[in-house]
Amino acid sequence: MSYTETIGSRTYRFADLKTLMAKASPQRSGDQLAGVAAASEEERVAAKMALAEVPLRTFLNEALIPYESDEVTRLIIDDHSPQAFDEISHLTVGDFRNWLLSTTTDADALTRIAAGLTPEMVAAVSKLMRNQDLIAAARKRPVITRFRNTVGLPGHMSVRLQPNHPTDDVKGIAASMLDGLMYGCGDAMIGINPASDNLAAITRLLVMVDEFRQRYQVPTQSCVLTHVTNTIAAIEKGAPVDLVFQSIAGTEKANAGFGISLSLLQEAYEAGLSLKRGTVGNNLMYFETGQGSALSADAHFGVDQQTCEVRAYAVARKFNPFLVNTVVGFIGPEYLYDGKQITRAGLEDHFCGKLLGVPMGCDICYTNHAEADQDDMDNLLTLLGVAGINFIMGIPGADDVMLNYQSTSFHDALYVRDVLGLRRAPEFEEWLESMQIADARGALLSASTQQPLLEGVRDWMGIE
Repeated sequence: MSYTETIGSRTYRFADLKTLMAKASPQRSGDQLAGVAAASEEERVAAKMALAEVPLRTFLNEALIPYESDEVTRLIIDDHSPQAFDEISHLTVGDFRNWLLSTTTDADALTRIAAGLTPEMVAAVSKLMRNQDLIAAARKRPVITRFRNTVGLPGHMSVRLQPNHPTDDVKGIAASMLDGLMYGCGDAMIGINPASDNLAAITRLLVMVDEFRQRYQVPTQSCVLTHVTNTIAAIEKGAPVDLVFQSIAGTEKANAGFGISLSLLQEAYEAGLSLKRGTVGNNLMYFETGQGSALSADAHFGVDQQTCEVRAYAVARKFNPFLVNTVVGFIGPEYLYDGKQITRAGLEDHFCGKLLGVPMGCDICYTNHAEADQDDMDNLLTLLGVAGINFIMGIPGADDVMLNYQSTSFHDALYVRDVLGLRRAPEFEEWLESMQIADARGALLSASTQQPLLEGVRDWMGIE
């Protein structure tokens, strides 16, 4: 089905829904690289106007990537709930935007319709929204998950403590981990990106973090971000695996590039559940995504990069994840050129994920060859804090010495919690108080008060 829109004396024609969606997208370098972006701002406006008139039902009948050739499309269509969709089934994309922003649409309403939404519907409505619209609507939709603590409660924001090391040195990782805990970070998880996929090295890191957690009774969860097949192998060998990690994308071909399929993710999910390591819940999958991943694998099929990204959230939703992290500026300026594009993408990803019922966090980051700096990250951090982000990253000095990119620091988490009044996961906050790291309000105590724990951990770890 083709679509048209007239502005003045000029009529714009869009061959199909996929083309219309791409042309309506805000400007970004990835869509320009793929050759699917609007040629002018006037064409972009025309596409938005035409998209606003598209009935939501259309997305159930016009697949952007064929059902027969893509298992992600099959997942989206087969898992769609007509009952949940019924409440909004009469709306166009433009009407849906108005419904989302209505003062009468609350968290209960957004929760009711989640299973009736497809990623394409959600991506479409985001293209009609200003940044403030994305923030206002996402803020209405908390998504709460539990493993050893509770993440995503309204008024709370958690931090993934990321103590990476370029050679996987256990003492170096332990030192960064301790540093982050002293700043009150780590309630989302302690998550290590290993420099090697060697199973023995991965197991050594898992054991180290788990021994620390048990020794000091820390109510958090650990994860070593290796390929899901390595995690399954580690589980089979009896390693103490909490969260099961995998990078995912929005098309079958892109996921094949990651060496995964839906059936493999199901196997990993069941392996993680079999360990029964959660204490307050059993959400245990940790997924990472990023706009441009499908395009970088030549697996986007002419679909714009943001819509491909939102399709990845349908994959995540299938496995009841504990955390989903859009690593928003990591892939590079070929896909998100500058701070403005990174900011817009981060707000889109958070909004779209939350609307689908996914527990969204964001690695607020950029690479050193992007037209962005730490001020851009401060802006996005603040906006996502207002929008109700579930978690962010905590990295020593905001500089990851293993992955070589810039993110958010332990101090950044203190800033956004202070200015917005955000608390940590309640179980973790109680632990910080019991260990004299923070007071009952969540404020950090003085270094002298923290010193006994600090010295005890140093001695145990053998850290100079």
